[in-house]
Amino acid sequence: MPQIVVRAAERRDLPALTAIYNHYVRTSHATFDVDEFTVEARAEWFGHYADHGPHRLLVAERDGRVIGYATSGTFRTKPAYRLSVETSVYVDPAAVGAGAGRLLYAHLLPLLDREGVHRAYAGVAQPNPASEKLHRNAGFRPIGVWTEVGWKFGRFIDVAWFERPAPG
Repeated sequence: MPQIVVRAAERRDLPALTAIYNHYVRTSHATFDVDEFTVEARAEWFGHYADHGPHRLLVAERDGRVIGYATSGTFRTKPAYRLSVETSVYVDPAAVGAGAGRLLYAHLLPLLDREGVHRAYAGVAQPNPASEKLHRNAGFRPIGVWTEVGWKFGRFIDVAWFERPAPG
């Protein structure tokens, strides 16, 4: 099997990132977005990330093709939250199970540790045992559930929250 490479995202990745995300918008409650995005609309989202600091966007690539991505972004907008981030991982459905999510977190989390991030949080819409396993294996622990917080596909959805403290 070809090797998966993780690197910082570049603008040229926007079509692939948009296609991966739109798959989950259409088919899953993994995101609470309900309308697909254009590449142009995702360009604004892309602008929230940098190649330094706590807000990162990494891609997993195999054979020159983006197969997944991970982000760390603003957890909440108030200044006192600045040492906390919210993370997420999305993998192309054709590449699920190949280890891209694990590799993305293996690269992202040490970057966050070096940037002084105190806590990383991840919300996992329920049910999603694969995402829960990914987060537990990356050092996240469950801290609670927001019940019926989202409405998608004609039903209410709970979100389990996971937290990863900075090492040490």
